[in-house]
Amino acid sequence: MKSREINLNLEETKAEIIYHKFQDIEVKTFLVSFKIMRRVLSTLEGFKKAKFVGNNYAPVQLHDFLYKNKKEEEYKEKIFADLGVEPEYTAMLYTGADVDNISIKTEGCGDIKICACVTAGVKSNAQRIGVDEAKNIEKDGEFETLGTINIILLTNASLTDGAMARSIITITEAKTISLQDLDIRSSYNSEVQATGTGTDNIIVVSGFGPKITYVGGHAKVGEIMAKVVTSAVKEAILKQEKLKGDIMK
Repeated sequence: MKSREINLNLEETKAEIIYHKFQDIEVKTFLVSFKIMRRVLSTLEGFKKAKFVGNNYAPVQLHDFLYKNKKEEEYKEKIFADLGVEPEYTAMLYTGADVDNISIKTEGCGDIKICACVTAGVKSNAQRIGVDEAKNIEKDGEFETLGTINIILLTNASLTDGAMARSIITITEAKTISLQDLDIRSSYNSEVQATGTGTDNIIVVSGFGPKITYVGGHAKVGEIMAKVVTSAVKEAILKQEKLKGDIMK
């Protein structure tokens, strides 16, 4: 295996992209490691304590193999073994968007830093939720190729459980702004704008710095959180989909 280090500009935090294989097909994992266990909230797993958070990329041909042959658990076990991490202390997301196209944005306010790490694919299943008809990701045993927006939000601030939960709203609003600014249309109905994809996920990672209880739009931390997420989602979409755009505010 080989790896490429990524600078997040956050204390006691290491990030890298690790290149490994499953069934002789290259996969990639963006992995963030912490010196001390962190409190995290994952839309896949809920609240947990984690030493690692990550975003794993498998290419389309591997997606087809895994889902047609019900090999998802075997795959996850191999990924965790390759990385040398324990599932109990790891929060992992999964994507079909190449993690080499990850966008990372960090901004500070006083002693507080907020970092957004985003991968984003929107071509195949962008949707306007509640408007587009729900699509089952498995049809007659076949897995549909899907796009995904995965967001890992890290901060050195100590977020209360309420602030971590509220972060999901702030992050989601910021993601939707990005899609609106780039005029990303629903994959199912081009007449309407997309609000996300059907498989988006978020991880929020709290730190040990100043205590924060509120991250809504009336709070400076909420403002910064929205700014870094909006910028990172836009850039990730442009990189993944090879689009050209000058709306990068």
